Amino acid sequence: MENKCCAANNEIMLLACSGGSNVGQMSNRAAVELTQEGFGKMYCLAGIGAQLKSFVQSAKDVPVIAAIDGCAVGCAKAILKNADIPNYSTIVLTDLGIEKNKDFNLSDEDVRKVKDAVRAACAGQQPATAMGVAPAKGGCCG
Repeated sequence: MENKCCAANNEIMLLACSGGSNVGQMSNRAAVELTQEGFGKMYCLAGIGAQLKSFVQSAKDVPVIAAIDGCAVGCAKAILKNADIPNYSTIVLTDLGIEKNKDFNLSDEDVRKVKDAVRAACAGQQPATAMGVAPAKGGCCG
């Protein structure tokens, strides 16, 4: 797999936690909105977790992956690790200062903050660790 630091937006795979809390649902909403805005494409994290060959292969073939985890449990990160997908950036919403709870009235400001963090992680605009983002192995973006 060729590592392209600033890949075209259609080469960015967005994988959202989509868990049963506000931050899980915020991960999902951010991925949906980024896809609608033309920044990357949302893919099925569950398909990778289920070890469906075509889903796993798609993740191995894409140059940039943004795994958007709601909290430190890190389900998206664990799914990618278990599928032997080595190159991705992880954005953890609670590391961005967003408190995990069961309030599903999502703040537009928090969703914007998540989208900005995903864009920065994929573009290498600032050090990943400064935004609560785990840098990808072997490259600046994924």
